[in-house]
Amino acid sequence: MPHSISSNDSAPRDNGDDEILPDAPATENNDTTEEQKAETNIRLEDLFADDDDDDDEFPASSAADVKMASSPPPALTPTPAVAPKGPSGIDPEVMLAFYQRLFPFRPMFQWLNHGVIPSPDMVNREFAVFLQNEAVLRYQSFATADLFRKEILRLNPTRFEIGPVYSTNPRDRKSRPGTQMKPVAKELVFDIDMTDYDDVRTCCSKANICHKCWAFITMAIKIVDTALREDFGFEHILWVYSGRRGAHAWVGDHRARTLPDDRRKAIAGYLELVKGNDKSGKRVNLKRPLHPHVARSVKLLEPYFNQTTLIDQDVFLGESQAERLLGLLPDKKLSEALRRKWDSTPDRTSTNKWNDIVTLAKTINGLDAKALKDARYDIVLEYTYPRLDAEVSKKMIHLLKSPFVIHPGTGRVCVPMDGRNIEEFDPLSVPTVTELLAEIDEYDRENPPPASNAEDGSSDRKIQDYEKTRLKPYVDYFRSFVANLIKDERPVKRERGAEQATNDAMEF
Repeated sequence: MPHSISSNDSAPRDNGDDEILPDAPATENNDTTEEQKAETNIRLEDLFADDDDDDDEFPASSAADVKMASSPPPALTPTPAVAPKGPSGIDPEVMLAFYQRLFPFRPMFQWLNHGVIPSPDMVNREFAVFLQNEAVLRYQSFATADLFRKEILRLNPTRFEIGPVYSTNPRDRKSRPGTQMKPVAKELVFDIDMTDYDDVRTCCSKANICHKCWAFITMAIKIVDTALREDFGFEHILWVYSGRRGAHAWVGDHRARTLPDDRRKAIAGYLELVKGNDKSGKRVNLKRPLHPHVARSVKLLEPYFNQTTLIDQDVFLGESQAERLLGLLPDKKLSEALRRKWDSTPDRTSTNKWNDIVTLAKTINGLDAKALKDARYDIVLEYTYPRLDAEVSKKMIHLLKSPFVIHPGTGRVCVPMDGRNIEEFDPLSVPTVTELLAEIDEYDRENPPPASNAEDGSSDRKIQDYEKTRLKPYVDYFRSFVANLIKDERPVKRERGAEQATNDAMEF
């Protein structure tokens, strides 16, 4: 079913993990509508509404909260058509309850705003909102955490994606003819999808995952995270589970956010090793001596290769994969000797076949031992090295799914992950939206509020709904991440403020 697009922006469907929106088209100078004028008419007091840095970032269960959500503020954009069932398969009422009670709006705002006080980092940020009726609203923006929450509650989307910070508010692209809107900042992002490993995993395929094949994502995160930190000096790297079969990285350092597209492309190329087949079938072709990043990667990946590729996947057990392995070896005599041995024992395990390479190599006269060692390293990389969707990383204007939204296919929350302890992350234990709402109800049943609180005016902090659920450790980790980012961002913001003041004085 085709979905309607706001502003005539085409967004073709994708049959993979998510729908993919195109990059932002050129700015159009259409006539301004009264509705668009209303979108940009934000009062000064609204810019600072409810943005104090308190702990009440999530509403606790209360009748007042439900009443507020059922009577939303005046619309800033067309109200979506009411749909009995969203295309995600998740009931719209369930989605609304999630946004009301669990979504971390204030930390999300502070993460994208890089501070508590509203700034152009958030005010000029594009959001693409996917509505229940399958329409997509591009170029949305939210000036404050309060407006962010109110609009998401009103629109009740199946999900939303995050784009770049523009030189002007993206809502103004049509209301101010002649205004140039260009991207000026965006986190450096990376996308890893399990389907890119379908040729080297045997346990699952397509959208399915299990603990055995999730190891490929674990490997990729370890390699990319290490390279970003040690080779490029980035510190604020947020890894997010896609909700089904992949992971996203958001590099939030100021230096990363302001990288032009050519630098982003260079970094993506630096991390890209597994490419299209050459005539021999190889997908990894490296010069010697190995680059330090590649040598470090081999050292990190060898234990995973031995466990995941050889044991868990037993990838060389079948005839076709065994032939592929033989094709990656540099000596034809060795390949023929191995083929004869494996033909005589067709059920030989991958571990035994891998060990056979070294054993039989000792019987081949004139074999180049160094070439064989290099080939073995290349094979380890071909079967375990990260397979990135490089196009996602190359352009500042690319949109990427927001953390903490619900994956439409699984109902799981797109939770953040600790990249430095990624082995501890279990994608199959990530809670679904229905499980979380049930956990709130169960907690409230087992822990009714004491009647004395209302009588004696007790000021004990009210437990917020996310704290009653398995979402708590993910939100707590995210809040800590955001706090560290903001701490490091303060000197940058002071410098930017001083520079702006100097420019204003020069203009005067």
